[in-house]
Amino acid sequence: MKVLPASATFFIVIVTAFIDPSIKKPRTNFTTTNANPKIQTAILIDVSGSMEGLIEQAKAQLWNMVTIMGKAKCDGVTPGIEIALYEYGRATNDRKTGFIKQLSPFTSDLDQLSQELFKLTTNGSENYCGQVIYTSLNELKWDTSSSSYKVIFISGNESFLQGTLPYIKACDLANKKGVIVNTIYCGDRLQGIQEHWDLAGECGNGSYTNINQDARIEDIPTPYDSTLVVLNGKLNGTYLWYGENGANAYNMQATVDQSNFSNNKSAGLKRANVKSNSKLYSNAQWDLIDASNADTTFYKKVDMKTLPDSLKNSSRDQLQKVISAKNSERVLIQNDIQKVSKQRSDFIATENAKNGGSNIATLESEVEKIIKQQVKRFNMKIE
Repeated sequence: MKVLPASATFFIVIVTAFIDPSIKKPRTNFTTTNANPKIQTAILIDVSGSMEGLIEQAKAQLWNMVTIMGKAKCDGVTPGIEIALYEYGRATNDRKTGFIKQLSPFTSDLDQLSQELFKLTTNGSENYCGQVIYTSLNELKWDTSSSSYKVIFISGNESFLQGTLPYIKACDLANKKGVIVNTIYCGDRLQGIQEHWDLAGECGNGSYTNINQDARIEDIPTPYDSTLVVLNGKLNGTYLWYGENGANAYNMQATVDQSNFSNNKSAGLKRANVKSNSKLYSNAQWDLIDASNADTTFYKKVDMKTLPDSLKNSSRDQLQKVISAKNSERVLIQNDIQKVSKQRSDFIATENAKNGGSNIATLESEVEKIIKQQVKRFNMKIE
């Protein structure tokens, strides 16, 4: 791992519905239905100052985070995953709202989310931690089921007390909504404590840790990399768009692939693995196969005029056969990607063990560690 000189601030929030029976605090506005649990994740990124290194970590860690959350099971059920994205600290954003802007509400559209991350640049200097926590808690549509998991990851390296909204007010709201708040300081651990980041006991019984925000994880070449690249290309070939924006969404999929592979090979390969899991990666809003898996009669309803030229003049029965064939092809490719991805992960684990591994904490390593520990509070297990 190569470590670059650092001085940046980053803020991530992951939110998930929380009731911990071991905590003797009142919880309000919760239902106890048997609805499927969720993991709701809001990512709040501080774009002030020189935080390019941490933004790069955020781009790369998205797919690892989704993979870890996707392994969670609650009584045999895979929770639904929704992610929201905010930026804060940009000088051109509205001062009255604390220089905060929502880039995406809760969504399962991972392509769009990744594209928004790649658009981020730095420009600003005001880091209002209390304000951004409060805004995300108050503005997003949090799930109210007691079986869901909500958690906040906030990261930065300046005073936690900036802004006019006291962080205590944000913490009070987090406790009322059952949200775990985890603080991640970018820099020396003791310095983070001096700058008031050690708030675990005050905000939802979360954790405090620190990272090197400019550390870059070195790509470890494996014998499986080229195979995964080829399989990812074949997987893309199984998508058939529909709708007015279908062609644009189809093209965006390839663009996001290229962005991730260009930025970090490991991120690109982890993205391919996420794409092989239909429970994590679904494009029913523009892809005929995913839409048909959600609704088996979809082929009867779709507007044929919005299909690719090769399908526009097909009969409905012909379209059904094409969808069925593409679905079968996709399942085989997805299975191959999962198998090869497992071989790649095992190979990297062996190489790291030989080299003694790395003890440098990064956004990816800390978020993964915290998620694995905290999902247990919600009767969830990482399989």
